[in-house]
Amino acid sequence: MMNKRKWFRSVICTAALTAVTGLALAQGSTLKIGVLATLEGPFASGGADAMRGAEMALAARGGMVAGKKIELVKGSSNANPDVAVNAARKLVEQDKVDILVGPLSGGEGIAIKDYSRTQAQTTFINGASAAQATTLVNQSTNFFRFNTDGAQWMAGLGKAAMDKGYKRVMVIAEDYAYPYSQIQGFMAEYCRAGGKVPLKAWVPLGGKDYASVIARIPKDVDALLVVLGGADAVNFLSQYENAGGDLPILGGSITVSQDVLNFKGKRRESLVGTISAGPVSDNFDGAEWRAFVADYRKAYPVSAGGFPSPGLFAYVYYVSMKAALDGIDAVKGDLGAGQVKYREALGKMVLKTPTGDVRLDANRQAIGGGFVNEVVKDAQGNLTTRMLRKVDNVDQLLGIKKEDFQIGTRDVPACP
Repeated sequence: MMNKRKWFRSVICTAALTAVTGLALAQGSTLKIGVLATLEGPFASGGADAMRGAEMALAARGGMVAGKKIELVKGSSNANPDVAVNAARKLVEQDKVDILVGPLSGGEGIAIKDYSRTQAQTTFINGASAAQATTLVNQSTNFFRFNTDGAQWMAGLGKAAMDKGYKRVMVIAEDYAYPYSQIQGFMAEYCRAGGKVPLKAWVPLGGKDYASVIARIPKDVDALLVVLGGADAVNFLSQYENAGGDLPILGGSITVSQDVLNFKGKRRESLVGTISAGPVSDNFDGAEWRAFVADYRKAYPVSAGGFPSPGLFAYVYYVSMKAALDGIDAVKGDLGAGQVKYREALGKMVLKTPTGDVRLDANRQAIGGGFVNEVVKDAQGNLTTRMLRKVDNVDQLLGIKKEDFQIGTRDVPACP
């Protein structure tokens, strides 16, 4: 009788051990990636498109990388840095994600970079936020950015503005880190070419009334440089059109993204003819880009809430998620103790993207290309961007000597 009891206990223990081992193996076969984007607030439409881009990158691999199932855990913010950090904290500390991809907005990016220092066990890969200071100041060794920043996105626009004869330009931009970077990228080139910026109007994120800004537009400027995104851009443009404004517009990268050009079905007619710069050009003729656009339209047709072409945020989140997944592939699914091997792989990576190769500098910041574009109507009447020029291999210092380079602020740079 005793032997039978011992045998029975042995069988039960073996079965329990097998079940625990199986569970451990099952858990070990899944990696969790958090995706944080602005699903609320002024950039909500762009945030939804960002999620589409992240999903596309995973779908391209069938949801698996190096034998590991990838589980996406989504988080939402509203472009407020404190809200973004709280959302990241939930993803990292409660949901226990292995990797976090995000956030979307510039001020959020700086805050998440600072938070990443307190979470050494997790690797952070920027989503689309593009403030210069995120990687130029107080770098975090577990924070990587595979998208070029807001200043890099503006490469070529200053020259294009001067070529158009726009010698005096007023700036209208949201008052936070990302627009500072965009203005710096534009003015660094524009001022060297002899352009003047007599006035900068900084407006709050999520603004509704732009009457006072419109009233301040000088009579002697040749164009407006507008760096507003999402609902802010639509509100300003609508009010400027209603006020009879007819100055040419230079567009910031997010001002002419698909979420603005096709905002809730409205066509921003005043943007037709606008020249802008950014990391995407809707009609770029590269084979990889055309394939990416086709995949986006198939997965997210306009009838299901997608845009006629993938927006800036869809593209940049696709690139960021692809980097995360390619890194997992490079280490054969084994992130290693402290994710050291994984981070080494990310740092050495030459990332293949639909618009060209991206590599990282010593600050784990992307060096890559962009476009100078013009807003036009396509055959279906949709607003889209037409490439005027491709700009390659733009580094974060924009070719300026390190000792002469200044990060963009409200007051820097200033045309002499």
